[in-house]
Amino acid sequence: MSVSMKMAMDALCVSEGVGSGVGSRVRSDSTSSTASQGSKGRLLLRQRLSQLLTCVEDLSSDDEANEELSRTLDEAFQLCGRPRDTFRLHMVTWNVATAEPPGDVTSLLQLDAQPATDLYVIGLQEVNAAPLRFLSDLLVEDSWSHLLMNTLASRGYIKGNKGGVSVRFSLYGHMICFVNCHLTAHMGYALQRVDEFEYILETQDFDLDNTPTVRDHEVVFWFGDLNFRIADHGMHFLRSSINSGRFNLLWERDQLLTMKKKEPFLQEFEEGPLKFKPTYKFNRNSDTYDTSGKKRKPAWTDRILWRIKPKSPPSEDDEEERASTSTQHSDDGQEEYPIKVLQDTYTCDPNYGVSDHKPVIGIFNLEMRKRCDSALVSVCPEGQWSADQDAVLSYTILEDFMSSTWDWVGLYKVGFKTASDYATFVWVKGELAEVNEVMQVCVNKDDVPLVAGEYVLGYYSYNMQSIVGFSHNFQIVESKRAVTEGMVPQDVNGLNK
Repeated sequence: MSVSMKMAMDALCVSEGVGSGVGSRVRSDSTSSTASQGSKGRLLLRQRLSQLLTCVEDLSSDDEANEELSRTLDEAFQLCGRPRDTFRLHMVTWNVATAEPPGDVTSLLQLDAQPATDLYVIGLQEVNAAPLRFLSDLLVEDSWSHLLMNTLASRGYIKGNKGGVSVRFSLYGHMICFVNCHLTAHMGYALQRVDEFEYILETQDFDLDNTPTVRDHEVVFWFGDLNFRIADHGMHFLRSSINSGRFNLLWERDQLLTMKKKEPFLQEFEEGPLKFKPTYKFNRNSDTYDTSGKKRKPAWTDRILWRIKPKSPPSEDDEEERASTSTQHSDDGQEEYPIKVLQDTYTCDPNYGVSDHKPVIGIFNLEMRKRCDSALVSVCPEGQWSADQDAVLSYTILEDFMSSTWDWVGLYKVGFKTASDYATFVWVKGELAEVNEVMQVCVNKDDVPLVAGEYVLGYYSYNMQSIVGFSHNFQIVESKRAVTEGMVPQDVNGLNK
């Protein structure tokens, strides 16, 4: 899995850990609320006002009625004055069964869908990991990453950290974690799959105090080839139910749904209804279920689950403090406005046949109030840039964070794919900058690209292992050397004579 983000001036997306592929496009405005979100907000407001009318009708000298009236008014005004933002999340899980990628993934990524996607999370299983392939992957991208990022990079998405288990990051101050896994196969190992699920959940740890474990994150998405099967039913009944579209007849024997009734930790996770064909096992390059000698039963092995962190029960001290005050307010308003996860789509894409699994797509709207909505660092090119003279850039720390003298600023051609795709980079100043202090750094002319192009500067945080601030896009002009050496036509930029 890998991390990608869309470049934006107010992008604040800090990634850490290992795991799935995430491609994100963080919006630079705060007007991304959808019409459906607005209608839900208005509905909730009407409900609150209806409660208010009831309170007014019953109003007397009773203290309890007065308190209810005050609380309802407060909530109604907060709903009017403190809007939420909606972020579009597109998830894919696909067991690719060591196959090479298809020629096109446009359908899988739904690139032209509206509203536009803010964050892509792509988790693959069984990517070819033969020793020779592993060695080549150390030198170049694997073919799947190459295809997916070539498709997304042209639209402004970039990839960050990658690994094998999990990715977590802060999205506008909200800690979100994605766990991509591939559990034990075969019908008789449902209990072992549950044990593996719980083991990963309990043993995966991180090095931040506020989110040391997976469960500490505000939202967790758990997805991959979980390998749960449909028990008991015979092949004829399975295929008959699938062919007639009566998927509900199979739900009560789905092992994951069955285990959720028994295991409290699984009950913490939600999943949309399985209203699409089981995604395993198909003959390759066809829509026909397994006709080999093994004749594997169809199953929903590929799943996307999510968990919202429950509110912590109040301590005795909190109870005493609340009892001593007439109104209750959280420090940052997050109790009144918790993050919400609304699933818009949960389906598979039958158009891809390179594997014996079909890819599963989950599209979500994340509703939240931004706890912070600006970049940590402002970066800016100074003057005109060309390889004919040394260039200058400036940066300003906007928010106090774990900056380091190992931080650097990279020069990227627009359309780059990862933080390591820089054309050149310069270290930050030897001393740590104060908040709002403008710092300038020179770039040697020999390191500036000779040929014209559109570029962007990115400030890379060593401690956060992420780009935490971008400049605006700017143009590097043709250098005289590029013209004299015949790298460009003679009449570019008036340098032909």
